[in-house]
Amino acid sequence: MKMEDIIEELRAGFCENGLNCNIEHGNEIRLDIKAADVRRLAELLCRDKGKKLACMFASDETLLPSGGFAIYYVFADAERGAFITARLALGSDKLSYPSVSDLIHSASFYEREIHDLFGIRAEGNDSLRPMVLHGNWPEGEFPLRKSFDRRRKPAFASRRQEFMKVKGEGVYEIPVGPVHAGIIEPGHFRFSVAGEPIINLEAQLYFVHKGIEKMCEGMDFNKCFYVSERISGDETFSNSLAYCQAIEKIACVQIPRRAKITRVIFAELERLTSHLGDLGGVCLDVAYGFATFQFRMMRGWLYQMIEAVCGSRFLRSVNSPGGVRKDFIEGNEKRIIDMMVKIEKELLETIDIIKAKSLFIDRVENTGTLKKKAAIDLNATGPAGRASGVHFDVRKSFPYETYGDMEFEISMHNNGDVNCRLNVKLEECLQSIKLIMQGVNMLESGSVHSRLETLPAHASALGYTESPRGENIHWIMSGKNNDIYRYKVRTPSFCNWPALCEAVRGNIVPDFPLINKSFNLSYAGNDL
Repeated sequence: MKMEDIIEELRAGFCENGLNCNIEHGNEIRLDIKAADVRRLAELLCRDKGKKLACMFASDETLLPSGGFAIYYVFADAERGAFITARLALGSDKLSYPSVSDLIHSASFYEREIHDLFGIRAEGNDSLRPMVLHGNWPEGEFPLRKSFDRRRKPAFASRRQEFMKVKGEGVYEIPVGPVHAGIIEPGHFRFSVAGEPIINLEAQLYFVHKGIEKMCEGMDFNKCFYVSERISGDETFSNSLAYCQAIEKIACVQIPRRAKITRVIFAELERLTSHLGDLGGVCLDVAYGFATFQFRMMRGWLYQMIEAVCGSRFLRSVNSPGGVRKDFIEGNEKRIIDMMVKIEKELLETIDIIKAKSLFIDRVENTGTLKKKAAIDLNATGPAGRASGVHFDVRKSFPYETYGDMEFEISMHNNGDVNCRLNVKLEECLQSIKLIMQGVNMLESGSVHSRLETLPAHASALGYTESPRGENIHWIMSGKNNDIYRYKVRTPSFCNWPALCEAVRGNIVPDFPLINKSFNLSYAGNDL
């Protein structure tokens, strides 16, 4: 009845116009809207009902019978576990639509992305500065239109990048990057500083934009799977799982329970390795060597075990549309349980030591605070959101695989500082260990793969996971010949980069590496 209740609420809010709603894939409500209804829908769902805009994107559907372009709005109803996807059809003669950025702050970034990649303007958004495409990209070239030939190399332009100017006595700018010391990927950070405190930080990303969504157009869905798991190295499993979910829904294939449990085990192993790396990185940035090497040691143990179990430290080629590639857990049950017991003991002892270190706590408390309202406005997700009091986790609100049958708690803190983000990740490490051991004990005999050969043409579905960094959304529309017509990826880093820029305000520049490491966002996962 939950889905029918949501539909009734939507229809009541549009009683004068009426809405044609459909339920697909169990928890996806689909509806078509008109341009005149866009802002009303945003007000109804986000302002009146408290739902969030999980994703927003455009699709060039000129090759479909419907023709033209379309804007999709994906709203999440976390309380009732439903996604509401609204489609706004645009005629080819008027490539514009009403902006909702004044009603939903996070929509501004989606509207800028759509403007860059499709040339479709959000009317009313006066901040459509280039975001994805840099100054060397020629004007009038829109790479995600079907008419754009990806084999053609455009003639590069030379335009100056625009940045926000902060003026005032004693205000100066510090440009950092895009090339950094060490092995991190490129990103430009422009600090506006008055004395020591940071007034504003603007991040210019997309230096490693790879054109993944364009590359996947027309690609066989089995081949595209290998692209999905290479979006971001340390989120390999989360991305490939979201991709597989969408494909399996389109194909109407149910995967075996043993495969579902196996996926949970590997998803939590990925979370555990990621969080241990983050914790060690923060400790390194405050010169706390003992804690740094404790977390690195545990992460090393995990990587060795994962490689022994499945042959890939980054969990590549473990997933497969239809399940998992083979039964990796069989014969490795004791190895996994023993490792979880060992890491849990070491982790608990390390937590006791670092929490008793007053110099360390003083360094991370009240540093890089992201307030709850800002976290909600920017749709900060994952540990970044939960540290600021946003009680949301895809595993609980939209249970997938076997998470709905398992016992675990969602960590949440309220201060939103580096210390809270560390505590969330520490607690999630312990919950991941608990989930992994539950999963191994829940395993029952059976297959780990269902046959999946064909996809119906022009069907679509959402895939969603709780990656180590947070809510991860993949939307796929199939093509005519078992290929991909449109593949939209929204990783948590897309939401959390603006949150990082907000969190550094009022801090001093030497705090930035520490705050940055506490978020530990992906450049590759953002710069698709």
